[in-house]
Amino acid sequence: MRVLLAVVLLVVGAGSAVAAVAVHGHWWGLALTIAAVLATLVALGPGWATRLPFAAGFGLGVLRLALGRPEGDFLVAADAPGYLLLLLALVVVAAAVATLPRPGRGRRRQHVPTDT
Repeated sequence: MRVLLAVVLLVVGAGSAVAAVAVHGHWWGLALTIAAVLATLVALGPGWATRLPFAAGFGLGVLRLALGRPEGDFLVAADAPGYLLLLLALVVVAAAVATLPRPGRGRRRQHVPTDT
C-alpha cells in the first residue's frame, strides 16, 4: 500500500510541476504555485512514502520542463519568475530530504549488559 501511495504522490508531484510551469509567468500563478506546493508539503508530513515522492515528482518535473526543447525554445524563461520557480523546486526537494526520518528512529534498542 505504501508503494502505491508513493507512486500516486510521484505522479501528483509531476502534474503539479506541469501546472506550475504553465502559470509561473503570471504573478498570481507563481504566488499560487508557491502557496499550493508549500501547503502540500506541510500537509503530507515527512516520510519516504509521502513527502519525498511528491517533492521528487515536482523537482524532476520542473527540471525536465526547464531544459531546452529540440526547437530551441524554453518553457521556463531566464527571468525572475523562471528563477523563482527553479528555486522553489530546489527548496521543495531539499526540505523533503532534510525532514526524512532517521533510520532506526522509533525503535528502542535494548541494552544487553555483557559480563567479562
